[in-house]
Amino acid sequence: MTSTTAPPFKVADSALADEGRLLIEWAESRMPVLMALREQWEEEKPLAGQRIAGCLHVTKETAVLIRTLKAAGAEVSWSGCNPLSTNDAVAAALAEEGIAIFAWYGQSTEDFYWSIDRTLDFNPTLTLDDGADLIFRVHSEKQDFLPSIVGGSEETTTGVHRLRAMAADGKLRYPVVAVNDAETKWDFDNVYGTGQSSLDGILRATSILLAGKTVVVAGYGHCGRGCAMRAAGAGADVVVTEIKPTAALKATLDGHRVMPMDEAAAVGDVFITATGMKDVIVGRHFESMKTGAIVCNTGHYDCELNLEDLVTISSGSRTVRDNCVEHKMPDGRCIYVLAEGRLVNLAAAEGHPSEVMDMSFANQFQAMMLLAREGAGMEAGVHDLPETLDQDIATVKLESMQVRIDQLTSEQEAYANDYSQGT
Repeated sequence: MTSTTAPPFKVADSALADEGRLLIEWAESRMPVLMALREQWEEEKPLAGQRIAGCLHVTKETAVLIRTLKAAGAEVSWSGCNPLSTNDAVAAALAEEGIAIFAWYGQSTEDFYWSIDRTLDFNPTLTLDDGADLIFRVHSEKQDFLPSIVGGSEETTTGVHRLRAMAADGKLRYPVVAVNDAETKWDFDNVYGTGQSSLDGILRATSILLAGKTVVVAGYGHCGRGCAMRAAGAGADVVVTEIKPTAALKATLDGHRVMPMDEAAAVGDVFITATGMKDVIVGRHFESMKTGAIVCNTGHYDCELNLEDLVTISSGSRTVRDNCVEHKMPDGRCIYVLAEGRLVNLAAAEGHPSEVMDMSFANQFQAMMLLAREGAGMEAGVHDLPETLDQDIATVKLESMQVRIDQLTSEQEAYANDYSQGT
């Protein structure tokens, strides 16, 4: 429904707002870094005058980021960056708080882009993205908004790759901060967040025992490494498929079997794609899978699984559990696809735990602060966050965990900078 007063919104059910507020409060109690930033800047309001259009999964953690941006003075509009990743209760709570939000679970492709377009209606000065769909929309279909946009930020590996390709082609028209490439994002969110939340989604959708299963992880980047780590910890035998020699070598030395997908397809019980590439699992792989095989994706786009191939070779399908569709093969085998091939950790679960998103979204907040201060003078292209911000975020996180570390003495600092020291 849409409100009759500004700002407009569209969510699934406004009656879910109370439930959404409790979820947001739960996340806030576990996101000390972002809450510290809110407390630091809510009086000064350095983002006053900024209009931020966001396209990012609508989760309880995202709501904490939105509240923090708003507390720092920004006006905010929002849409989800995946048709199946919106928590409808959280969206309802944000709408009730006056956020111009256009997001609901189960969007069609038309709904998805309509929602992105609505976030642009208030003529944003900054964009905040996950997957670069909003940024690409502005650059392709909505170029009239480009003159007002000072800069943007990007949350995920897939989006950063997409933006670097745009920049290399001379098509990126404003500066974008690669939040994904901050160490306190990619080495924590991508590894520990994706690993835990992906298995969480698999278990919610299937309730299987992982111990003793062969789990095939496609891609051994940070996300794949996290999935492999957590699956092994649950007692699974992990097989990794890769195209990059160094990544395959890392997986081997981490104790996993490595083989091509053509071989892995026949031995796997559970398949998780985490590559950012299309057609990782295609028809010939489905044809060689054992009965009962479970297939899912934790990469940003669902094209990693060629489900059209599966539909073509199967004799029928039915939904057997929430987010679990059984495909019957002509020879009697059954293959199960989770969350329609969308992000299994968000479509079938709640996404990354609040504790790890605390650092990722602290980086997003810092990116908006940087662009508000300096964006007008930055060149169009993809930019990194200053490394000092990484260390500041890690320091606050450690303090919240009551973890102390050593510091260099003055003599050690002098030694570190003295190139004349030798044997």
